[in-house]
Amino acid sequence: MAGYTGKSLRVDLSAREIAVYDTPEVLRTAFLGGRGMGVAMIDDRVTLPCDAPEMPLIFATGPLVGTAAPTSGRMSVLSRSPLTGTVFDCSVGGRFGTEMKKAGFDTIEITGVASGWVLLDIENGSVTLRDASPLAGKGTAGVAQALAGAGSHAAIGQAGENRVKFASIVFDGHYCAGRGGLGAVMGAKRLKAVAIRGSGAVQVADPEGLKTAREAIMRLLRTSPAIFGEFGLSEFGTAALVDLMHARRMEPTDNFRKTFFPGASEYSGYAMRNHFKAKKTGCAGCPVLCKKVGAGGEVIPEYESVSHFGALNGLSDMERIVEANRLCNDYGMDTISAASTIACHNEINEKQLTSDKLLQLLAEIGNANTPLGRALAEGSFRYASSMGRPELSMSVKGLELPAYDPRGAYGMALAYATSNRGGCHLRAYPISHEILRKPVATDRFSFEGKARIVKIAEDLNAVIDSLTACKFVFFAASLEEYAKAVAAVTGNGCDVQSLLKVGERIWNLERELNERNGFTAAHDDLPLRFFTEEGSSSANIRIAPLDRDAFLKARENYYRIRGYHSVNR
Repeated sequence: MAGYTGKSLRVDLSAREIAVYDTPEVLRTAFLGGRGMGVAMIDDRVTLPCDAPEMPLIFATGPLVGTAAPTSGRMSVLSRSPLTGTVFDCSVGGRFGTEMKKAGFDTIEITGVASGWVLLDIENGSVTLRDASPLAGKGTAGVAQALAGAGSHAAIGQAGENRVKFASIVFDGHYCAGRGGLGAVMGAKRLKAVAIRGSGAVQVADPEGLKTAREAIMRLLRTSPAIFGEFGLSEFGTAALVDLMHARRMEPTDNFRKTFFPGASEYSGYAMRNHFKAKKTGCAGCPVLCKKVGAGGEVIPEYESVSHFGALNGLSDMERIVEANRLCNDYGMDTISAASTIACHNEINEKQLTSDKLLQLLAEIGNANTPLGRALAEGSFRYASSMGRPELSMSVKGLELPAYDPRGAYGMALAYATSNRGGCHLRAYPISHEILRKPVATDRFSFEGKARIVKIAEDLNAVIDSLTACKFVFFAASLEEYAKAVAAVTGNGCDVQSLLKVGERIWNLERELNERNGFTAAHDDLPLRFFTEEGSSSANIRIAPLDRDAFLKARENYYRIRGYHSVNR
């Protein structure tokens, strides 16, 4: 089928066996690609411990990757999360997915444990395991320097080697499979890095049809204020949200004890762009270029990172926040979980953090070389539980919450609770309609209608993650335009409804896999703080505690719409 290479790669690090096989047709027809393929592939092993040799680490591309479809340079990484215990995928940008398709592979599945640190080196059909002991102990920047000229690469830093529960995998030194600790899965396999390069081409069934679909998508992107507007993502990156969340009084502050931080303007997207003289960069094939890099090579943090190193920890020093982000990327750690775990530690121990102490704690966590560093490396929920204060972990299913306070956007509250991978903003992203007012505005202080909206968005995002495309594009374009692109690439005649059916199938399988690991409705809940404590209200905006009964009613509506019965709860 066009849009796919038709081949997949399986690597057993224990036996040092490498096999190329035909990509099963059911993965393409029933699960599309990316996240969907990965979820189906882990089905029969999801109850294994995360560090079991048989537990797979899966890299998967979608049908649009390597084609002219806009923002299709992404891919998915999937395994079972060491942090949450749930099935877990990350969508990641950069060039790796494109190189993987050009090298001739739809998926790469890695199992086993190497006898020493190894590098998996792939060039077209040639696959080799190399000694990576010289790379051991290096951060991801050092690995990137060592592998310069070897195509695209994925690497872990010291955090992955030390199996920090929220260790990330860093692609091309900049793009992260950040959440859920998949870097620790890679570390458990003693796989330091994967380098890949290819020279092939992806077959497209209807090139003229793809050209037409691309033009329609680009037309919508160019006219979208959220994407290419004066204050849009292309100009400021996601840090443009700093000012917006500040104005809406829903920026998590002091471990979610407050929702307003007076110092936020010091690290806004506008302030960082001017201070660092930031330029645009982005993933392969992306016209938006939402990533920002300073004139001195500084990687400008995403909104979630800058807000959590800032407001959540009571800090406003822009340069220290950028340095915290750099440290996390180099050690290979999720910025959201790292910042949240430190904020949890601050509250439990009644400490006010300094910028220097923040950087010191990040180094202790990444190196896991002190008792406190090792304790925080377990994530906020395990750390808070060990201190007898589990209620102070601001997490769902053990995954720390991102930088949108749920008391300021009720759809976000429901989406956090029902997310299959834990406290995640990307499964449904109700912020798009509750705050950004796209595609239509909804009342952010009401649960009315949110159950159905969240369900549809969850299915939609499962499709986007399986194509594999970028969610930001859907602030402007819709699945209708992308369905035409998929149909043109694959020639399979798909439409919006058939794609949403695939998304629903993926979501429900994820739910089923989590149930096998003991997850129930009791895990679809928020920390008690959000139901009992008021946020930082003003004369014009009240950030009230969530109404517990209204939340539970919305969750019940969600279960009904999903068709979940008692066995699913």
